[in-house]
Amino acid sequence: MENIDEIATDVFRLSTYNDRSGLAFNHFLVRDQEPLLYHTGQKAIFPEVLSLAKKLIDPAALRWIGFSHFEADECGALNAWLAAAPLATPLAGLVLAATCINDFADRPPRVLQDDEVFSTGRHQFRFLSTPHVPHGWGASLLFDETEHTLFCSDLLVQHGKTAPMSDSVVERATHDLEEGEKGPFHHAIPYTRDTHATFERLAALEPRALAIMHGASFAGDGAGALREFDRALARVVG
Repeated sequence: MENIDEIATDVFRLSTYNDRSGLAFNHFLVRDQEPLLYHTGQKAIFPEVLSLAKKLIDPAALRWIGFSHFEADECGALNAWLAAAPLATPLAGLVLAATCINDFADRPPRVLQDDEVFSTGRHQFRFLSTPHVPHGWGASLLFDETEHTLFCSDLLVQHGKTAPMSDSVVERATHDLEEGEKGPFHHAIPYTRDTHATFERLAALEPRALAIMHGASFAGDGAGALREFDRALARVVG
């Protein structure tokens, strides 16, 4: 199952569903003067995601490729995208670039500082260094200040088939977090001494949409949803 849905103006959710894992894998394309892709997807599904992107832009025009951390669904197909888009540049923070992307990527990344702002034309983005949120030393998130959309990766994961967008995701995400703690993929999101402060920083952005990697994207009071999930995370894994 593959779908394209616009979750904010010129922000598109390119979704593929994997029956074996019971997860949607969502990739977000921002159509602008300098198009940006957030999440490359795994190498195995690159043809499907590329086909979806072609319905919105010429992939050769892609300019920026972002992702949260070093994981197959985040950046596994990075080099395939770099081959398809000769002008594209990966985006990474200092730690992720130094520990992974400088070696992994076929072209060097643009290394962004925490809180650095850049523009793709109409959209202005803020880069947020968020170590271990959702996971990984070099983790980061991206905030579209123009559309008030937070690209939040593996936060608020919902299993199974969902609507493209919902105004209520925390209850389902909390349930799936609790269920996940019973299996081999437990402790996926650590709760460190800095986690609460990181969630508060994200909530202070007052996002109106949350672009979630697995499951429905969220529309509504993003700050409230983030704070509610922070409390659930502290209770379940803290």
